Amino acid sequence: MSTRIVNLADLDVQPVSPAHAPKGPNAALYDGRRAEIASRIGARQLGCNLTVLAPGKRACPFHSHRAEEEMFVILEGSGELRYGDQRLPIRTGDIIACPTGGPETAHQIINTGATEMRYLAISTIAPAEVCEYPDSGKFGAFVDNTPDMGNVPARFRHIGRRDDACDYWEGE
Repeated sequence: MSTRIVNLADLDVQPVSPAHAPKGPNAALYDGRRAEIASRIGARQLGCNLTVLAPGKRACPFHSHRAEEEMFVILEGSGELRYGDQRLPIRTGDIIACPTGGPETAHQIINTGATEMRYLAISTIAPAEVCEYPDSGKFGAFVDNTPDMGNVPARFRHIGRRDDACDYWEGE
């Protein structure tokens, strides 16, 4: 049930679920505690969460979106935005747009400051999405829950590499 209004001070920031927690040799680089906002205020076509990062951490891998556009509002702290082939300093009060595209719009926020960083992550929600991860050469194809689908489980999620591609007619 939505209240239409939520105050940032009232949000309960939680670590990501164990199923989505970072794994592997670089897991220590990631933090990304979050509080989901959008569904609590009745948003249907927008996603929004408060993300909190410890110093030296990042919330997610360097990635781009083919369907969903993202915007970030830095509430506290300072760090670095990786965007395409650039590294840009960011600080409290900055507003960042990350439009759809390929590797040229890939992005990642890194807390390079000495204190905790807090930011709003806002996005459009598409029923189908393809993300690319330039650092690892992976891509993800997703047909997922959207706020107006209720409690319908994710219908399709696949992460792979371009090298795994097969011919259209293979196995037919």
